[in-house]
Amino acid sequence: MKVLVVDDYATMRRIIKTQLTQLGYTDIDEAATGEDALAKLREAHYGLVISDWNMEPMTGYDLLRKVRGDDKLKETPFIMVTAEAKADHAIAAKEAGVDSYLLKPFNATVLETKIDAAMAGKAH
Repeated sequence: MKVLVVDDYATMRRIIKTQLTQLGYTDIDEAATGEDALAKLREAHYGLVISDWNMEPMTGYDLLRKVRGDDKLKETPFIMVTAEAKADHAIAAKEAGVDSYLLKPFNATVLETKIDAAMAGKAH
């Protein structure tokens, strides 16, 4: 399964990619902006998106809303990552259709649990 990791910090993208590799994922792509992520999502099929919330100018929340609003992308499992434990963010993301929500910092075990939950929500 191809995974897209979206974060404006290269270090965070590297950490998530390392954890995904530890979990057995080998087809991992990355984007530094929401705009870049959206372009990649429209060019290739991804089985999962893991996106940071806090990015500029397009936030991860904005990216989520665009993905859910696109008929070709709306079923893509989407995990939102944030360092801010704000209830209103979690509620907004859930209402926008996020499959799972992940607070930084996290380890590979927690990431795997969130991926499992996101994928279970998309089982047909």
